[in-house]
Amino acid sequence: MVRCPETLVSPMIRPKQSLLLMCAVALAALGGARGLAAQGYPFSQRGSVSQMIAFTEVTVTYGRPVARGRVLFGALVPWDSVWHPGADSATVIRFSRDVLLEGREVKAGEYSLWLIPRERGPWTLILSRAAHVFHTPYPGAGRDALRVELEPETLSHMESLAIYFPKVLRDEGGLRLHWGTLGVTAGVRAPFRPD
Repeated sequence: MVRCPETLVSPMIRPKQSLLLMCAVALAALGGARGLAAQGYPFSQRGSVSQMIAFTEVTVTYGRPVARGRVLFGALVPWDSVWHPGADSATVIRFSRDVLLEGREVKAGEYSLWLIPRERGPWTLILSRAAHVFHTPYPGAGRDALRVELEPETLSHMESLAIYFPKVLRDEGGLRLHWGTLGVTAGVRAPFRPD
């Protein structure tokens, strides 16, 4: 039996009410713990990557969905539709300073990341000013900070979605989104600008 020290019980609460309140709190705590255990591990684990490019830090935080034998692009991820590369909360990318993404200026700050995969032709990478949103629905073109076209690449199989920097040299790097056997890489340039 759980006992509550008398100093923690308000004088306004009678002993019988106090016991009922303590039981309710204990049951709620126990039920919450059981509820978490019943859910098990999440299907998509959270991941992050951080990379210095010159004096600029680029950080991506995202959910990592797993292929699990499924056909990804053209089935699970439809062609020609806005897709959130991640799971649960939208993928967030943060630039500590202004950068050039595929030659286009992006101001320092946080953005959510979206993609339009296409069966034929370049894919569209979208940065949205709506940084902290759920992975669906897409916040809309009115919130876009940038759209760039990227050529898809055929790569070795990646079971869990991965966002990484395969190449960084001085003030330039490549940000790659890779799942299954397809990926796209966006060029990031971080020219030095003294504060």
